[in-house]
Amino acid sequence: MSDLLSSIEIILKVIVGLSILNVWLIQPKKATKWRGGDAKTLIKEFGVYNLSTTFCYFVGFLKVGLSILLLASIYLDSLTLIGSLGLAGLLLGSIVMHVKVKDELLKSFPALLFLVISLVIAYLSTL
Repeated sequence: MSDLLSSIEIILKVIVGLSILNVWLIQPKKATKWRGGDAKTLIKEFGVYNLSTTFCYFVGFLKVGLSILLLASIYLDSLTLIGSLGLAGLLLGSIVMHVKVKDELLKSFPALLFLVISLVIAYLSTL
């Protein structure tokens, strides 16, 4: 892979990894325009989707763990597919939940954006 593509892959890993860590570790109790339904927190958002608090913590554990793996994959290439495809699967689940509760499409935008970026990262890692 060229140096340019390697640099782009690293930048995308940092964007996705830090953004998801921000949502789950720094802003879980902050209202944003991206939350499902009229939820003001992540836990309330899972309630909108009729999902338990325990499931919220489980998904959070997975997203934080996979984000850390994605960031670690900057130095350990073997972690790239696990981190990027794992996050892609969870982000697809996020989009499905927004659709399930008939959220406006804009609320799904961050999940869709990071899904696409995660798939691009996975693709770039195979070059």
